[in-house]
Amino acid sequence: GSSRLVVKMKQEIQRAALRNSSVLITGDSGVGKELVALELHKRSSRSAAPMVSVNCATISPGLADAELFGNEKGAYTGADRANTGYFQQADDGILFLDEVGELSQECQAKLLRTLESGKIRPLRGKEISVNVRVISATNRDLQKEVKDGRFREDLFYRLNTCVVKVPALKERLEDLAELVDFFLNRFSVEYRKRFLFGPEVLVKLKKYHWPGNIRQLKSVLESGVNRAESETLMAEDIDIPTNDAIGGEVPKNIRLTEVESWAIKIALERNGWNQTQAAKILGIHRETLLDKMKKYKIAKGIPKTS
Repeated sequence: GSSRLVVKMKQEIQRAALRNSSVLITGDSGVGKELVALELHKRSSRSAAPMVSVNCATISPGLADAELFGNEKGAYTGADRANTGYFQQADDGILFLDEVGELSQECQAKLLRTLESGKIRPLRGKEISVNVRVISATNRDLQKEVKDGRFREDLFYRLNTCVVKVPALKERLEDLAELVDFFLNRFSVEYRKRFLFGPEVLVKLKKYHWPGNIRQLKSVLESGVNRAESETLMAEDIDIPTNDAIGGEVPKNIRLTEVESWAIKIALERNGWNQTQAAKILGIHRETLLDKMKKYKIAKGIPKTS
């Protein structure tokens, strides 16, 4: 894209890449934060070294030490061999911590200790020095998370030394033509068939609010390509909602528990059962969402309350 916000972001990437400090990439889900991390790596002095990507939402609090810092054989039940943690794998390179706001409090404390000391201690192992630049990303408001006591203030300031903000697609609709062209060129290569698009496609795309951002745009275009009867994508080939309504009817029984259960189901359904994104929309922590899902016996495939 070449919009003002994207040009500004590219300038921020260039400045951040030349430094050796931590970088925090912020932006909504689906905007392309990992692509920004890859660009930072490519432009940095560590480009010849590895970049190890980790989704923090998938790190089990009980195994966080082993996953991040490694372990010796027999360090815990089931550890039948020694493992190299993510920090060692990224030594001399970059460790990308995606969804860093999902880390447990205990894990946050250990991460801070490593960032301050430059040392790790594998479970039941000796202390090791590592040279790792940390790039983190989040779709959460970490300042609010700090205020609410869910994220350590000292870790926030450690990660927040340099910030790159990735704009939402709805803030840069003038880039749609370039983005559509980019994705259709990619699909042309994959499908071995040249795809074009009519002007009415852009008109329709610009009327939508894009809650799923670039990831959703790619999915919509790929579905359109599969639906199109010719090589030129038309407006009728684009399947997107016609309004911003959350959908679903409010339960007739308006007890708080019923409404809360309904809201959780709607948030999950509207986000493809992505628990992290659903929790963000609901304004609660992912762990809280999991507890409520268990409480209300909410699981994929169970019909929503009507």
